[in-house]
Amino acid sequence: MESVVTIGVFDGVHLGHQALIGHCVEIARANGLRSIAVTFDPNPLEVLRPDVAPTRLCEIDRRVDLIRALGIDQVEVLAFDPDMAAMSAQQFVEDVLLKRLKAEHVVIGHGFRFGHKAAGSADTLRSGGLSVDEYSLVGDQQPVSSTRIRSAVAAGDVVLAAGMLGRSPEVEGVVEAGQKRGRDLGFPTANIAHHRLAAVPADGVYAGTATVGDRSYIAAISVGTNPTFEGVRRTVEAYLLDFDGDLYGQRLRVGFTARLRDTLAFGGVEQLVAQMEADVAHTRRVMT
Repeated sequence: MESVVTIGVFDGVHLGHQALIGHCVEIARANGLRSIAVTFDPNPLEVLRPDVAPTRLCEIDRRVDLIRALGIDQVEVLAFDPDMAAMSAQQFVEDVLLKRLKAEHVVIGHGFRFGHKAAGSADTLRSGGLSVDEYSLVGDQQPVSSTRIRSAVAAGDVVLAAGMLGRSPEVEGVVEAGQKRGRDLGFPTANIAHHRLAAVPADGVYAGTATVGDRSYIAAISVGTNPTFEGVRRTVEAYLLDFDGDLYGQRLRVGFTARLRDTLAFGGVEQLVAQMEADVAHTRRVMT
């Protein structure tokens, strides 16, 4: 079946991406065609310019799930490697869009470029026989972009980031063994081994959620180096409220809803425990 295709990295699947993908779905349904979203993994900059590669707003499995939830018929994940980087724009149109995906119409963000040395544009698509819609990813006052979201996350402004994402910013990874200090203090935390490029919020304590499998829990989340114990490694640790179980080795996704406070160094364990109790109570108030 012929298709309508939208193309992009779609990191974060933010509100602009959602509008673009939704537009693709609408056109496909109106014309009895298949809707396809083409994305790349890893981000092309991780291959072309690893020294300036951006942080990741979500991992590929999460990205695919978010795209599928928008009603798209098919998600095509293209491995971005040196061979893909060397593919000319014309070859991409011919081999991927026309032959492989049987595209008739393409929906892209305004100014989208593709192919070797980013030589391809909307005009390249049209010259290949495709009809094209260029869609502007507009938000409140400025275009919604992954770059703006990354900046908000890095500054700890998770509310601003959520306003552009349409959901809380997230970090995910496998739960690994930590120092077990939280357990000893009565607050067992899950230490998340996230990807080195994960978009981790600024140091501090946050209220949010933790999802394991199909279950979600309210969570108090700490980002930082544990200065009370003179830590040097920056970690993301989540204390799941009303949870009783073992999370080691399981994949956990935390969502940051609100920033509660800065990271602080305490003079002793009693002060730390009192603050942790206050943080948990504050988290419950924010999230219920």
